[in-house]
Amino acid sequence: MEKEVNFDTALKQLEEIVSKLEQGDVPLEEALDQFQEGIKLSRQCKKTLLEAEETMTKIMNENGEEEPFEEDLNNQDKQE
Repeated sequence: MEKEVNFDTALKQLEEIVSKLEQGDVPLEEALDQFQEGIKLSRQCKKTLLEAEETMTKIMNENGEEEPFEEDLNNQDKQE
């Protein structure tokens, strides 16, 4: 299995692929290979963003346990 590159590298590679494909002068076989690589990179970027979003929407409570950020806001509203 290939090692995943970091988000910034994957995004840059994806942008390069899109640019090449938009030019339209890529042979069909190469275009298909590039398209498949672009799909793989797109999925990797999406996974990374979803994981980051999940991490960012959690906070630590006073006991050092993670809990959803929205839940904590709801609790604060009830206390006020």
